[in-house]
Amino acid sequence: MLRGVALRVTRPRLAALFAVHDHPHADTDSIIRVVREDLGEVSHQAVYDVLRALTAAGLVRRIQPAGSPARYESRVGDNHHHVVCRSCGAIADVDCAVGTTPCLTASDDHGFAIDEAEVVYWGLCPGCSTTHPS
Repeated sequence: MLRGVALRVTRPRLAALFAVHDHPHADTDSIIRVVREDLGEVSHQAVYDVLRALTAAGLVRRIQPAGSPARYESRVGDNHHHVVCRSCGAIADVDCAVGTTPCLTASDDHGFAIDEAEVVYWGLCPGCSTTHPS
């Protein structure tokens, strides 16, 4: 995968890529912990640089729901959305709506060539909805 996007194969890049694949929607600190479990001591800056390179190359996607730190996922190349728990911050993927979807078609594109729509659904995950009555 790395060579396919003209990135040199390095241990930190591989470790970060595997961490993102194994831990969808992980934040940077979580990815750093996983990389360090695999490689030992690696600087924060090295992991930040690797994540930036992987994102720029299109191998991972960076998302940042409101009030949340940046998170990374390996699901790239499609236009999917996310559902976020207001209580615990859990995030899950949501495929694009099918059928009539007026909110996904801009009423005025202002001349932009729109190629992606970002929708974030907010609510309570199953675990939190049983502990927080409506």
